[in-house]
Amino acid sequence: MKIDKKIIKELSDYLDEFNLTELEYTDKDTKIKVSKNNVSISNNSNPTGNNIQASSEKINSNSDIKKGVEITSPIIGTAYHAPEPGAKKFVEVGKKIKKGDTIMIVEAMKTMNHVPSTADGVVKEICVDDGQAVEFGQTIIILE
Repeated sequence: MKIDKKIIKELSDYLDEFNLTELEYTDKDTKIKVSKNNVSISNNSNPTGNNIQASSEKINSNSDIKKGVEITSPIIGTAYHAPEPGAKKFVEVGKKIKKGDTIMIVEAMKTMNHVPSTADGVVKEICVDDGQAVEFGQTIIILE
């Protein structure tokens, strides 16, 4: 699937122009969703019938592309920043972490699943709130 960068640029410009936080564009089998936090593209015509979700580079209000390593949720569930309410968070913005360190817990079916970092780095952005529902493959943290 070839992605037209002009459409993404145009949609991200509309976010600023109309003071929006999210915008979705659909054309035949392609769906592009642009928000101040991320871009995702779905193509519904793949042979397996599964949706392709490409959480692309982050785009800010100036349409500059942010670089970093995205760590995604391995499962669907509820994300928690700490092992229990009131406890110290696993990670904070600016904290240096190593591959394998627990960065978050995702609860699914009453089971607490520790999410390990897939790379070394410094936490640049935490993309989900504590207690927020997350989907498989959703970016939860960005490292630099």
